[in-house]
Amino acid sequence: MLKRGIPNAFTLGNLYCGFLSVGFAAQGQFKNAAILILIGMMLDSMDGRVARMLNAESELGKELDSLADVVTFGVAPAFLVYYTSFADFGMLGYLVAALFPLFGAFRLARFNIKATTSSSKYFTGVPITAAGGILALLTLFGDKIPNIVVSVTFTALCFLMVSKVKIPSFKEIPLPKYGTIITVFLGCVIYLVYKQTHEQFPIFLYIAIPLYIAYIGYRINKNKKQIKQK
Repeated sequence: MLKRGIPNAFTLGNLYCGFLSVGFAAQGQFKNAAILILIGMMLDSMDGRVARMLNAESELGKELDSLADVVTFGVAPAFLVYYTSFADFGMLGYLVAALFPLFGAFRLARFNIKATTSSSKYFTGVPITAAGGILALLTLFGDKIPNIVVSVTFTALCFLMVSKVKIPSFKEIPLPKYGTIITVFLGCVIYLVYKQTHEQFPIFLYIAIPLYIAYIGYRINKNKKQIKQK
């Protein structure tokens, strides 16, 4: 029971980031809201791997992961884009922004029912995690990106999520390499934003990043031990 609770805790952390992101966006702290979505990406990349590592995969965990993804990478980015790009359009802006979680939820549902038959080497349609992360990154540098670019990207991502375009999967990449790439990339993004804005980051940032680095260190050490045993 405890083993299954550990990966679920990462998933719930992802969901918590999505909720906090909506709150920060409503308060006008858009960069903090975007960073929380990126932290959610980090946690989302960990829960499934932790479950496989502990041999604790479950149907509950899979369903919980999908629900968390809808909030963190669907609802939260939609609110972020609304407040930063569509707010001037009033109710029409709300209606347009709402399309993002709708398309994302459809994409997740389709993925869940085809997960057993689809190839692990590619995704069909852009994953909602990647789509939400792209919108978060656009918001981080929104003062340098015209609204038309955000609007076009937003529209394209909505349709790409439900398209049948084959997107390469990184599941076959060994964890240390994959985890290191994500950590270094997000760390650089967060550092650049801090240097530009000097905004106070959510305290959850200081919990998520050390935890993620410790997890990668553990996996690297475990892989070394397995190599020695061979």
